[in-house]
Amino acid sequence: MAKVLDFHPPRAGSLIVTVFGDSISQHGNVVSLGSLFKALEPFGLNPRQIRTAVFRLAKEGWLSCVKLGRRSYYSFTEFGLRQYAKSARRIYASQPIDWDGHWTLVMPVFASGELREELKRELSWLGFGAMISGVLAHPCANQESLTETLEELKLADQTVVWRATSQAIGFDHALKRLTHESWSLAELDLRFNVFIKHFRPALTALENVSELNTAQMFELQTLLVHEYRRIILKTTDLPAELLPTNWSGSAAVDLTARLYDRSRAASASYLESAFEGPDGLLGKAGTPYYQRFRSAADP
Repeated sequence: MAKVLDFHPPRAGSLIVTVFGDSISQHGNVVSLGSLFKALEPFGLNPRQIRTAVFRLAKEGWLSCVKLGRRSYYSFTEFGLRQYAKSARRIYASQPIDWDGHWTLVMPVFASGELREELKRELSWLGFGAMISGVLAHPCANQESLTETLEELKLADQTVVWRATSQAIGFDHALKRLTHESWSLAELDLRFNVFIKHFRPALTALENVSELNTAQMFELQTLLVHEYRRIILKTTDLPAELLPTNWSGSAAVDLTARLYDRSRAASASYLESAFEGPDGLLGKAGTPYYQRFRSAADP
């Protein structure tokens, strides 16, 4: 397991978002700063780095802080919960979406240059690609996430959203080439292969273990989701018709689902027995937590 966890220390702010989104938000969404120190220390982060990161995330609107006596407790804000929820729809997807051949095209025609770039960044996390200048595209866009993003940026009345159909997809080599370039699929394929190389030994090891170390399972699950989301949020829910042959992303999704399914109960047990909120130990995770990846992980 140590070899699987042998990564360079992740950036503190990004890892904290992973810990809150994947774990803390599922256990009451409030945790003490001391528990955050305990959660992040195995990843090579010290208290100074963690304090700096949570302060920055609070300033950016992701976290809020409540002080009770000498203790500080942090939680995702409504903004933080919404932002992670949009990502979660893709991170924990149990199966690929059936494609009807339509595309969602977004054109911020009346937005300023700065707002266009901000929208491009936000929609990239939802899987949109810049297929041509000024046009962001997605074959299977989540309309709820798109609407939320346009409303948050106050661009709903400055943006045109289209539904389009590509013709003769099975023979349209130009469209496939454009898709591969717009989403940098060759680079993502390499990143997925590195991801598989790092995490596949963990699945093999866990298949031969009857009693799990709960602290290790929390560390494994956190690192798994952190590294996975850094790749999956750079790609999109592309249908099989547009993906390269032997696409490594499919194997990465299956591996992630199986590892998550194997580690989730032990990871939750660790949080519920070792991390503190304002009312004592963290509460138990609800049904949605145990439904993540469920279909993909089932044999």
